[in-house]
Amino acid sequence: MQTVADIRARLFALTDPAYGDFQAGLMPGVPRERIIGVRVPHLRALAKELRGTPTADAFLAELPHIYYEENNLHGFLLDSIRDFDACLAATERFLPYIDNWATCDGTSPRALILKPDVLLDHVEAWLASDRTYTVRFGIETLMRHFLDTRFSTAYPDAVAELRSDAYYINMMIAWYFATALAKQYDAILPYIENRRLDEWTHNKTIQKAVESYRITDAQKAYLRTLKIR
Repeated sequence: MQTVADIRARLFALTDPAYGDFQAGLMPGVPRERIIGVRVPHLRALAKELRGTPTADAFLAELPHIYYEENNLHGFLLDSIRDFDACLAATERFLPYIDNWATCDGTSPRALILKPDVLLDHVEAWLASDRTYTVRFGIETLMRHFLDTRFSTAYPDAVAELRSDAYYINMMIAWYFATALAKQYDAILPYIENRRLDEWTHNKTIQKAVESYRITDAQKAYLRTLKIR
């Protein structure tokens, strides 16, 4: 069985310093020395190779990790857990260690939606967290799993009530509402018309919505009139 140290050595063997520099520029909160510089396809391939092995179990138990790519690999490995309870428990263990938007957005375990009612209870707790990326993960979970057949206005209500000084929370709120406009336009439009969001997030939502190919030209034209100037 490979050890966690073996996995780290394999990651360093895949290093691309120029790519690491590029990644560091996208994540000012992550020190450059914690970024190995491994491209995402390599990380996904490694996660696929390790899926279901004792090595994967050992790696998932090893928290906190040192490197950014180790956290990303951890997020990808969570997607390989098929049992809801095990996946939820592993996700809860990992959330406090997510420290950047890329790891947060790359962590999307599919087993979590097997019990949507239970998941929603945890989403409520995540939205109330004082950790930026736990809140972001909660919003993103609602965006990924509760904007189609499971949609209820209770979910945008919860997101609209959030207030934060954290850029990466507010950007996710804007992303959520822009996506919601594309999928549930009539239900979501009143949140914009009635200015349920803070000014920055309101305008960012409109910006992202008018950039979307899923929103009609007529809808975009109207949304532009709702911008707070």
